[in-house]
Amino acid sequence: MAGDEKPKSRWRKPAGIAGSIVSLAVLTYIAVALISGNGPNLSRFAEIFTKRKPVEYADEYQFDVGRDRVFADLGDSLAAAGTLGIQILDAAGTQTLRVPFRMSNPAIIARDGRAIAFDIGGTSVHVFGDTGVVASVESSNAVIAASINKNGWFCVCSQESGGYKGGVTVYNNRGSDVYRARLASGYVLSAALSHDNKTLAVLNLTDEGSRVTFYNLNSETPERTFDLPGGLIIDIRYISGSNLLVVSTESLSIIDKNGAGKEFYDFRGGILNKYTIDGEIIALHLLNYGVGYDGRLVSLNEDGKLLGELITDREITSMSVCNGFLAVLRSDGVIFFDTQLEELLPAKKAGSTAGATQVLALNGGAVLATGDNSAVVIKIEN
Repeated sequence: MAGDEKPKSRWRKPAGIAGSIVSLAVLTYIAVALISGNGPNLSRFAEIFTKRKPVEYADEYQFDVGRDRVFADLGDSLAAAGTLGIQILDAAGTQTLRVPFRMSNPAIIARDGRAIAFDIGGTSVHVFGDTGVVASVESSNAVIAASINKNGWFCVCSQESGGYKGGVTVYNNRGSDVYRARLASGYVLSAALSHDNKTLAVLNLTDEGSRVTFYNLNSETPERTFDLPGGLIIDIRYISGSNLLVVSTESLSIIDKNGAGKEFYDFRGGILNKYTIDGEIIALHLLNYGVGYDGRLVSLNEDGKLLGELITDREITSMSVCNGFLAVLRSDGVIFFDTQLEELLPAKKAGSTAGATQVLALNGGAVLATGDNSAVVIKIEN
């Protein structure tokens, strides 16, 4: 099915980032940038330990999945993907699943107890949980991106031949393919499936700018499109009320179920360095233009309400939000904040974060700080 769309809803802003030639290198770069955690709705930090009993994590984990490791939280266990495959360790550090296979650019996304691991630029896709592998897919074309919704349905974006600029295949929670869309009018970057499994949103890049194409899974033709002329959208996520959250290089916006777009937070000239989304909470790190590491942390809810803002002057290399707290990895270690960006205290016996390059906030009230050869848990003081 070609993606030559029906009537378009236009959202006009001054031209931001122009580009007419998209290579696989650009697609891979953006796909890697899309990888971020998902999880339950957030609350104040004080409610973490009253609404959910903290998980008793080990102090350190030993994952054996090769290089370029990426991690995901499955609730009561941790998943890792690397160049040698995927692995799950329970909270005590005992291996419950290991599937060896080769990946060059591993990526992983988790949602409500299931994870999807895929090889960006490769062909392998695996969906799995604590009980084992749910589905394994070998794409006939290079995989660009993948996503999974809260029901375990998942999408795989891939390159296409025959004049198409990318395609998306939708699979149900048993791993059976139920829908396929191919686009001729824009390079596919990513896709998201609605919570009711009925609407597919495909992010694609045209010569004029970013476009989101919507498909009803009961129809073979696009239902509607949404354009951002001259701008670059880097991520799309379904949130509550069938609304689609749009992350661009200049702002956050919402596209409602009727295709109408509304900007709810403008970056005000800030350069988006990092972002993390969990349930109803969005956290951003925005850099001041041309001023080293100076910038600000921002937290908002999905309605655009500003929850907190904090001036920063240190390099931030990773950040992750989950279940009422934000973990930020700086040059001096991991710093914890609540959703209003008030600093929280780590446990008195915090592990060393030397060599850590990324952090993953865990649903049980802790953070996993990982490096090339380490995976250390830092707990929040209760």
